[in-house]
Amino acid sequence: MAERKFFGTDGIRGLVGEGPITPEFVLKLGWAAGRVLSQQGTKKVLIGKDTRISGYMLESALEAGLAAAGLQAAFTGPMPTPAVAYLTRTFRAEAGIVISASHNPYYDNGIKFFSSEGTKLPDAVELAIEAEMEKPLTCVESAMLGKAYRINDAAGRYIEFCKGTFPSQYDLSEYKIVVDCAHGATYHIAPNVFRELGAEVITIGCEPNGININDQVGATDVRALQAKVLEEKADFGIALDGDGDRVIMVDNEGNKVDGDQIAYIVARDALRRGELKGGVVGTLMTNLGMEVALKNLGIPFVRSKVGDRYVMEELQKHNWLIGAENSGHVILLDKITTGDGIVAGLQVMASIVGSKMTLKELSDGMTMFPQVLENIRFKGEGDPLESDAVIAAQKAVEAKLGDTGRVLLRKSGTEPLIRVMVEGENADLVQQYALEIAQAVKDNC
Repeated sequence: MAERKFFGTDGIRGLVGEGPITPEFVLKLGWAAGRVLSQQGTKKVLIGKDTRISGYMLESALEAGLAAAGLQAAFTGPMPTPAVAYLTRTFRAEAGIVISASHNPYYDNGIKFFSSEGTKLPDAVELAIEAEMEKPLTCVESAMLGKAYRINDAAGRYIEFCKGTFPSQYDLSEYKIVVDCAHGATYHIAPNVFRELGAEVITIGCEPNGININDQVGATDVRALQAKVLEEKADFGIALDGDGDRVIMVDNEGNKVDGDQIAYIVARDALRRGELKGGVVGTLMTNLGMEVALKNLGIPFVRSKVGDRYVMEELQKHNWLIGAENSGHVILLDKITTGDGIVAGLQVMASIVGSKMTLKELSDGMTMFPQVLENIRFKGEGDPLESDAVIAAQKAVEAKLGDTGRVLLRKSGTEPLIRVMVEGENADLVQQYALEIAQAVKDNC
């Protein structure tokens, strides 16, 4: 397989104004993608975005490039990533494009593609687009230029889809829910989904201004949600990230319920109903507690590399339906083709209603091992993970942990970060070991 120049594990992402997230590059990317995709049927591409201020600029550049290649663009406006995947299928478009940097700060942005089936683009298509990027930009004749239009009912369509994944015999009328939309793409969708299912909804993170996305709110920082759940005496809270493909929940006591726990709750509920097909896919970051809890239920479990792309690959390999990352990407292939925070949250809520148990009671079925994650920023020059000192620090900690824990060092696929994860039975020791390794990484960055 040829080496990718621009595409990472989750599309193309970076700092706005610096390569590759510049108007010039995105114009060329739209054209290159259009050239590859125009060889197929409808010549229509959906474009959605989150609430970052740079989305306007990049949306225009993409549309111009697509038009020059002869493709028409259908704009959804601010729309969650999984909504674009869903709408791409329902509109029979050649592809869907999301302008978003997901959980990153507002000054980052990115471009993510979906196939006509609502899945990540095949490797061969990404490589074909990169090959076109090397060619000079041309323009089809005027009569063949692409047009652009806006889909006015995109939000309503997706709200109805989400509600359709919740059992029709249930409703949420007995529940008070705090919904945190991270000032992101779900701000006008998630609260309506839960309200229309009967819940009393209190919102935070639903006032986007272009620069407050993911800022101390949402799935990457649930402190505001925890405080609001306790203040409102809510039954539980749900936090989504900037583009709506991640979900973290909070129980009535303010405890965080992460992606591992959500997948466990969904899998156990499917087992209870006799509807579980296969097992569960986690990642190298998945808590040991989930592996142990699933084993106790007789549910198969495998780990993939970190990244929803790799979780999806393992699901398809085993023909299973449930996969998750502890960060909140939860993939439920019997419901949708990609990670979807709203849909995953609804399945947990269905388990709450159906079992007549609280979120805390459901998540208590899985005992989490203490796990510490340290992120160390580096300039990308050299590889600290190949340093003798870092390798020695890792081996020393692994020797101390033995069979009672794990150490994982890896580079982030989306940011210039080294991630150090240590997991074990003793929380204080896990914290100490993580800091020891993190210091070794810092000293060699």
